[in-house]
Amino acid sequence: MNVEHTPYLGAGCASFRASGLQRRRPSRDTVGMSFDPVTPLPPSARRVSELLTSLGHSGEVTMLADSARTAAEAAEALGCSVAEIAKSIVFRRLDDDAGVVVITSGDNRVDAAKVSALVGAVGKADADFVRSATGYAIGGVSPVGHPDGTVVLVDRDLSRFAVIWAAAGHPHAVFPLTPADLVAWLGVEPTDVRVD
Repeated sequence: MNVEHTPYLGAGCASFRASGLQRRRPSRDTVGMSFDPVTPLPPSARRVSELLTSLGHSGEVTMLADSARTAAEAAEALGCSVAEIAKSIVFRRLDDDAGVVVITSGDNRVDAAKVSALVGAVGKADADFVRSATGYAIGGVSPVGHPDGTVVLVDRDLSRFAVIWAAAGHPHAVFPLTPADLVAWLGVEPTDVRVD
């Protein structure tokens, strides 16, 4: 699999955790991976990268050569478990059409009834709604940088991990973060949102 990366990605998430969230330059020595260091980030990923920098985050946005539209695709490309992917599931709140973004562990399914109990009745969101409510296309919905009025919930199961990976505004872009970072940036308490 081809990846534009930093060296700690080659051996999966465990080696990234050991790296201490440090920025590193790509290395051509990493076995089985390739990158293009001159390709700029797409505008939506650049927007997320700039936001992360403003938040004081030290992890870089990484462009994967293959799509990371699903948690399984991202986990395969990064060499980590599906559970370590923070996927964003978007709903439409029925009473006011607000976007509701649920950031959940990649191995969980979101329980719409639990979400409705927390924020009011929700329904499915189509691709156009996802883009207008979050500012991102399906498969690239970042957990940060949503328009005002977007409701965000965080799955408490993400706290099982020291480091998780999330979409960075584009279906090929991801970034590392800690569950504590996510909660602090969003100002929300993690909650139970998964299907039992």
